[in-house]
Amino acid sequence: MGAMKVWAGAAATILCAALISLFAATTPRNDLPERTIGAYTTDLQARSPAQRHNARLAGNRLHGSVIAPGREFSFNHTVSAWNFASGYRKAPVSYEGRLVGAFGGGVCQVSTTLYNAALIAGMPIRERHRHAVAPSYVPPGRDAAVAYDTLDLRLLNTLPTPIRIEVEVRSASLTVLLRARTAARPKYSIVTRVLSTTEPTAVLVREPQGQRARPYSGVHSPGQTGWRVVTYRCTEGKDGVVGRERISDDSYRSLDNVRLGPTGGL
Repeated sequence: MGAMKVWAGAAATILCAALISLFAATTPRNDLPERTIGAYTTDLQARSPAQRHNARLAGNRLHGSVIAPGREFSFNHTVSAWNFASGYRKAPVSYEGRLVGAFGGGVCQVSTTLYNAALIAGMPIRERHRHAVAPSYVPPGRDAAVAYDTLDLRLLNTLPTPIRIEVEVRSASLTVLLRARTAARPKYSIVTRVLSTTEPTAVLVREPQGQRARPYSGVHSPGQTGWRVVTYRCTEGKDGVVGRERISDDSYRSLDNVRLGPTGGL
């Protein structure tokens, strides 16, 4: 009987030690320093006042969000619908290769800035969409288009600790920082390889017949280059690049260079 008591006590001790080890392995390390694991900034200077307003609203919604360990983050779920009721203004948005006025123009710059911070942080990208035409505020292949309830940006936190999102919106810039309590992590860089380009076509728009001709009014739409690009995430080590992950292969259409003028040559 005594031997059985000793064995039962030893088994209980082993079980307790195993549970403590498991708890220690799965409990976030609060003793680790919080560090920035990914950061990216885009330029707001060329954006319209309404686009900057919408970017600020979306950034405020995003700021302070926490992605729990092992959980997936949804941009649309976090920011919610961008509409008049939520305080958004009509501003230019990219729709099927054209700029049209819609509530929330400028929100895609927030999702794009977050996307690049996540790439630099080494986060897995679960869902991401390109624009039909490459936006001007980020290199081709580095954008993330969103449209509420149809196009989302989804990221996965594979760290054992939460990731906190910080957003700084200034008059001329938008910055997203990803912060986490974690040990030193690999350094990542993003490289884009241009496979081909398509120059815009010059198009002359004339006055409809029967209307009084008006003076030549210059560029109506300046046009935009089309691109085919491949984007890679590179893992850097002491001796240079030690790993490379293909992130996306994107094709962007060109926009015609449209000019208004009288009947005649370009």
